[in-house]
Amino acid sequence: MTNINEIKIDQLKLPKLSSKKIVTYLIIFAVVIIIFTGFYTVDPEEVGVIQRFGKYIDTTEPGLHFKIPFGVDKLTKVKVKHVYKEEFGFRTLQSGVQTKYSARSYDFESVMLTGDLNIADVEWIVQYRIKDPVKYLFRIRNIVETIRDLSESVTRQVVGDRSGDEIIVLSRKEIADEIQVGLQKKLDAYESGIEIYTLNLQNVNPPERVKPAFNDVNSAKQEKERIVNEAWQKYNQVIPEARGKAKRTIEEAEGYAINRVNRANGDAERFKQMYNQYRYAKTVTKKRLYLETMQKVLPKVEKIYIVDDKQKGILPLLNLNKGGK
Repeated sequence: MTNINEIKIDQLKLPKLSSKKIVTYLIIFAVVIIIFTGFYTVDPEEVGVIQRFGKYIDTTEPGLHFKIPFGVDKLTKVKVKHVYKEEFGFRTLQSGVQTKYSARSYDFESVMLTGDLNIADVEWIVQYRIKDPVKYLFRIRNIVETIRDLSESVTRQVVGDRSGDEIIVLSRKEIADEIQVGLQKKLDAYESGIEIYTLNLQNVNPPERVKPAFNDVNSAKQEKERIVNEAWQKYNQVIPEARGKAKRTIEEAEGYAINRVNRANGDAERFKQMYNQYRYAKTVTKKRLYLETMQKVLPKVEKIYIVDDKQKGILPLLNLNKGGK
């Protein structure tokens, strides 16, 4: 019985490995570990941040690289070309052709007090990229929460400096640009390594309870603008026409005045010439003037009577009711 047990135990014994084989296996195992933990690939939209025993060492560009394995070097991949998005006042559940939004209310983010003590429901989106992966990883502990807190703070500050009409209707693009600039300054001051890509005001509305009154006010303002525009249109039609007529009347009057002055000057000059001629030849001038006057007057007279200057009592002899010369 003892011999049988000894035979079974001998059969179960593992074959002994030589030290040379053990070294070979260890080398193979180490090579495998080095291959799988030492070499790494960085995608085109990423960079690799290397830490050695927790200390930052280098930033590697896209491609195949090597790092010290066995936990000496730690790799963190950061997507520097990816555009991240944070939503305020709403949440998108599904994007695409039919975008779905969360039915949950986020009034604690979006309801704000304006500069004229009105209330506005402001929904906005912040899109950002990582411009400095080292600062992004090591300067701020919770970068997403920091971005959200700073964005809400700057937005409330800007909205609080504007009136309700500016926020809801008039200056939305200008306000969004101001918020983006202010948020970028805050993030740069914190050395966050974040670059704000875009900031858009999605929906800016009054709260649900005051929407009917707000719509009435908007309708009244639109009606006012319509009436003002119609008045300006009428003004642009009537005033230029009146100005044109006035200018034409003035020009006609000026032309008439110039004509009268020129005629008067001409008559005066002609009279002076006639007077000079009269001074040197009175008889001839008198006769010429008389004849010129008769040439102008006689063609207009219907009846001409030639009477002896010595004749007296001529009126009874004339038959004035009959024509003739």
